[in-house]
Amino acid sequence: MESNIHAVDYNVLNELRLEGRFLDVIIDVNGVEFPAHKNVLCCCSPYFRTLFSKRWNNKEKKVYNISGISPDMMEMIITFAYTQKVPVTFENVEQLLAAADQLNILGTINLCSNFLDSHLSVKNCIGICKIAYCYSCLELHFKAFRFTVHNFEELVRVSEEFLQLSFFELCRIIERDELNVRNESHVFNAVMKWMYHKFAERKKFLADLLPKVRITLKASSLFVSNVKKSEYMKDDPQYKLCAYRCLLQMIYDLGINDSATPHHSSPKTSTRLPYSILLSIGGWRDSHPTNAIEVYDTRAKSWTDVMCSEETPRAYHGTAFVLGYIYLIGGCDRVKYYNRVCRFDPVRKVWQEVAPTHSRRCYISVVVLNNFIYAMGGFDGLNRLSTAEKYNSETNQWTLLSSMNERRSDASATTLHGKIYICGGFSGEDYLFTAEVYDPSMNQWTMIPPMMIQRSGVGVVAYKDEIYAVGGFDGENRLETAEAFNPQTGIWRSIASMITPRSNFGIETMEDLLYAVGGYDGHTTSSKVECYNKETNEWKEVPNMTIDRSALSCCVLSGLPNIREYVISRVSPEPVTHSEDSRMSPFCNIPPL
Repeated sequence: MESNIHAVDYNVLNELRLEGRFLDVIIDVNGVEFPAHKNVLCCCSPYFRTLFSKRWNNKEKKVYNISGISPDMMEMIITFAYTQKVPVTFENVEQLLAAADQLNILGTINLCSNFLDSHLSVKNCIGICKIAYCYSCLELHFKAFRFTVHNFEELVRVSEEFLQLSFFELCRIIERDELNVRNESHVFNAVMKWMYHKFAERKKFLADLLPKVRITLKASSLFVSNVKKSEYMKDDPQYKLCAYRCLLQMIYDLGINDSATPHHSSPKTSTRLPYSILLSIGGWRDSHPTNAIEVYDTRAKSWTDVMCSEETPRAYHGTAFVLGYIYLIGGCDRVKYYNRVCRFDPVRKVWQEVAPTHSRRCYISVVVLNNFIYAMGGFDGLNRLSTAEKYNSETNQWTLLSSMNERRSDASATTLHGKIYICGGFSGEDYLFTAEVYDPSMNQWTMIPPMMIQRSGVGVVAYKDEIYAVGGFDGENRLETAEAFNPQTGIWRSIASMITPRSNFGIETMEDLLYAVGGYDGHTTSSKVECYNKETNEWKEVPNMTIDRSALSCCVLSGLPNIREYVISRVSPEPVTHSEDSRMSPFCNIPPL
């Protein structure tokens, strides 16, 4: 229990300690004496209250010996007791945490825990997870483990701690559904890197580790092809032979399992949970707006419906994800043009109406920058708009900004390097190929070089340091063409065309790919989805949404604690059998993240 003494009293008491006045106790640590006041130490920790009140301690006793702590750490503990502050560094944090844990000084434990939390990285998260477990800092322990599995690919590349994991600890990490890997070959390479580090003593574990690599029979040939290219398969022939034998056994087991249970999910082939999910929200379908929400699960490559009966159907709206909430801004139904703004808590699954925009905005453009939501342009039922405004979620207020140089509805916007880019749209008279950039620090819009093609109902998104303008309507045709703008050179360049022409569709980036979702192809609303890879300059089809719609909006959610509630169900592999040694592992009893 922390002290309730006011800060000014601590200053007085510390001055008395430093002056050597009214001291009534001495703490002896390895012959080093620390004079103090009993009452101050009692306020700091129940340990001292118990120590000073033991019935065999008479009132005259003044010197108390404490073992198991160094004099340096005791000096810091005494300092904290009098000042409620202590300098925590990487050099002293573990020792200080051990001392605070021994003496049950919650304030110091919290300081150490906060320090470790603020310095969590891929290079130290495994060590922090173990330290937090050792000293019962459970919140930090779970957070560090979550950080480990969510950043697994980078961690394997750079972490020395990863190579020191025990067999059981590695199993506990790679068997998790939450392990964030875009391809199971990353898990294979991680296993190989860990084993290669001490090959002679670890090769016996390969047969137990490789089945935790979640491949399917359908994907096995591609997986084996990737494995052959692995840097860990180019050296020791004995090493390669051992790995190939295990891989062949895995594929054989997959074939047996698939033929034996063709209609059931197999624990060995259960896909992992995605770290990020793509939401398609609302839109226009069968001459009506809809409130449908679908989630794309990148690992299972499937769409899942999310119930949304509480929210009003709307189309031509904007969507933003800010500080844990999804915001729906503007749009329209068949009759009304909205300035309504609603937000959805994806954890509690609760809708709430917040402050409306200053203007009604259908065919709106929305972006997020520095946790502010920006709403630009649109149509208010009478006029195409050039106005813009931003929303502060902390104050629940919209603030008007400088107007754009053009009136724009059906435009699209994105952010890159602290600035907002808006491209294309419809002015009420012309289909636009113009584009402009907004600098928040100057509250100023500036025209940039125009696109190569007029694009209304365009999709605009920042992707790998460029601004991409995709699809749209040029006044005559729905477009499949796309182009990219480099802010450094001020030049637009053509990129590969989409497979399907579309306007008024959803666009987002997720896991280094650009997604185009739904829209209108010139004849009908579409459920088709495709993704673009800049490295190959290719578009590829991905599974369709379950319903066709245009005028929808998309957003990406990452790291949801209840991600299982938004994706298809998983059948997790059986965990490694507990040994007596493993029961005390910091990775043993971590619940679903």
